[in-house]
Order: sequence, then C-alpha cells, then structure tokens
Amino acid sequence: MAIKETMTVNMGPQHPSTHGVLQLILELDGETVVKAVPHVGFLHRGVEKLTEYRSYHKALPLTDRLDYLAPMSNNLGYVLAVEKLLGITDAIPQRAKVIRVMMAEVTRIKSHLVWLATHALDIGAMTVFLYCFREREMIMDLYEKISGARMTSNYFRVGGLSLDLPAGFEQDVKAFIDSMPGHIETYEGLLSGNAIWKRRTIGVGHISAADAIDIGLTGPALRCSGVDWDLRRDNPYSGYEEYDFKVITREKGDTYDRYTARLDEMRESCKIIQQCLDRLEDGPILADVPWVCLPPKKDVLNSIEALIHQFKIVTEGFKPEPGEIYQGIEAPKGELGYYMISDGSANPYRMKVRPPSFVNLQALPQMIEGALLADVIATIGTLDIVLGEIDR
Repeated sequence: MAIKETMTVNMGPQHPSTHGVLQLILELDGETVVKAVPHVGFLHRGVEKLTEYRSYHKALPLTDRLDYLAPMSNNLGYVLAVEKLLGITDAIPQRAKVIRVMMAEVTRIKSHLVWLATHALDIGAMTVFLYCFREREMIMDLYEKISGARMTSNYFRVGGLSLDLPAGFEQDVKAFIDSMPGHIETYEGLLSGNAIWKRRTIGVGHISAADAIDIGLTGPALRCSGVDWDLRRDNPYSGYEEYDFKVITREKGDTYDRYTARLDEMRESCKIIQQCLDRLEDGPILADVPWVCLPPKKDVLNSIEALIHQFKIVTEGFKPEPGEIYQGIEAPKGELGYYMISDGSANPYRMKVRPPSFVNLQALPQMIEGALLADVIATIGTLDIVLGEIDR
C-alpha cells in the first residue's frame, strides 16, 4: 500500500503576492492545499502601546501607519473615538463633518484602486495596474494639497480639521469624480469578460454567510456572502445617515463577486462625494471647545493669548473624564474600531485597535484549504489585507 505524503512549503514573508510580510505555512498534496497556517507579527511596531506615552493629539499620527493605504480612514476612526470619549461629538461643525465624509470616501476609492491594481497584477493582468495607479496619482495630488503629505497624510483633528480646504480644491475633487466612472468602465472592459480572469476568480475563495459571520468578517468580504451590513448606514457616524447611497452586496461569496462589488463601491463613493460637494457651506472647521482644540494658526501668529493657548494644549494636552468607549467606522477593508480607556490623565490609559485586515485574515485558511496553490494568490488579493494594521 502506497503511503501518501504531503509537502510543507513557506510562502512569504518575502513573497510579493502576500501583500506585505505575511508568512503562510502551506501543506500541499501536489498543487492542492491541504492545510494553511498564517504567521503574522513581522511588522509589529507597538502602536497601541506607544499611545500610552503620548497625549491624545500626539497619538493621532500613529494611526496613519496602520492601513497605510487608507490613512484618513484611520484618522477618522481615531478622532471620532476621542471625541466620543470627551463627549463633544455634537459640537463638531457641519462643514468639518461634510469634509470628513468627503475625504473618507476619496480614501475608500484610493484604497480600492490599490487593491484592484495589485490583485490584477497578482493574477497576471498588468495593464490594469498601470491604469489604477494613474487614477490613484490624482488622489495623491489631492492629499498633498489638503494635508501636505501624499501617503501618510494627517488632516483630521480632534474637534474638526487642521485647516480649511485650499482654494480650488472643490473643483479638483469634482473633476476627479466626474472622470472616475469612465475609468471604472475601462477596468471592467479589461477584466470582467476576460476568460482567464473569470477562470481565476469565479468560484475561488468561497465563504458562506454563516462562516463569514462566525469568523467576524466585515466590509466587502462579508457583504459579498450575502450579509447586508455597513456601519455607514447601520451605525452611522459623521452624518452618514443624511447621505443617499446603496450598500453593495453579492450572494456567491467568491473572488469574482468581491471584485465586482468593490468596483460598484467606488461608484457609490463618487455619488457620496458629489453630495458632499453639494452640501459644503461656509462655516467653522473646529468645534468651539477651547480646552481641546488648537486655535487657528493665524491667531497664533498674531496673538500672545492664542500662542499661550496653543502652547498649553500641545505641552499639557487635555484630560478626558475617566471612562471607556468603542467607536467603529466602515473603513475600505471593513470595520475599523478603536476601544479607548481614559483614567483622567492627558494620555490614553489604553487604546485597542480592531483592524479589519487582521480579523478578515482569519478566514484565509478556510477559503483556500482544498483549493489549488494558484488560488492562494487570488484569495489573498481578494481579501485586500494590509500588514500594517494586521501587525500594528
């Protein structure tokens, strides 16, 4: 009687298709995956612990480096959490809330563009990669204009925004969202009907609704298994309940469904951004909470009182009442949550991040065991993970 043997191989952590320093221990029977064990932790930077040694304002830039493809989404979740801890959520000006929503949706498109570009490249479609990064460059220009940084931008603040929109910014955003639907049609023309693309994605990486819920999947990975859940609609924040948009769902729960759903999500983001532009009105961009918010820069440069005000907040910080809160948002990859505890000091006593990529990665073994080795690549891409927030 022949003895059936399997082979164990390491995929990563240097493999380009693991989307970061992810190591997979794969047990193979020929090209069939018998068992898969993800190993993480190669990128650990201790972000959660570092916040305990920084004031609430100074901890904000640490969040840019979580999902570094969606920095403004990370910032939004953090500032909303701190504002909830402070009890000043209702004090945020309307203009600041509209701009936050607008930039969060621009960030969603930016993240989805990198997902599609790298996912397509993993499977062998190089042209889409070049097109997606062409459109992403337009968003990077918007980031640079509004925050001064192209990648790890830092524009949102506890209480509102760091600065108002620069001159001509609204017109630049309008030009982008007017051109984007045509670009999405181009991506679809290259991929959706392509026989190779369909064979590599249809029926690959399937997960049922029950299993997705049990594992804790969120975002497109959950909605494409037929679960209609989106925090923007079901637990709204920043005024999302006032916007008209469709939550994109699919039923088959495979890689192809997750591909088409994210394309439609970009279309919906364009619609939300247009509504933001229509709602933008003149007004303050910071809450009238002097003990939390920094004074306007022009006042700091011209008034000794404002200079002292800024100096005290920057050096001493502010001290929320003791308590604990959780705030989740619908980030591009799923539910991004911040659990924060205050002990009454100027630094967070504890901050715990609930990163969507980390939780979604738990589904990978179930999605690829029994599939082919080539399907591992397609499935990693369709989960849209970023190791920056997995390892933290």
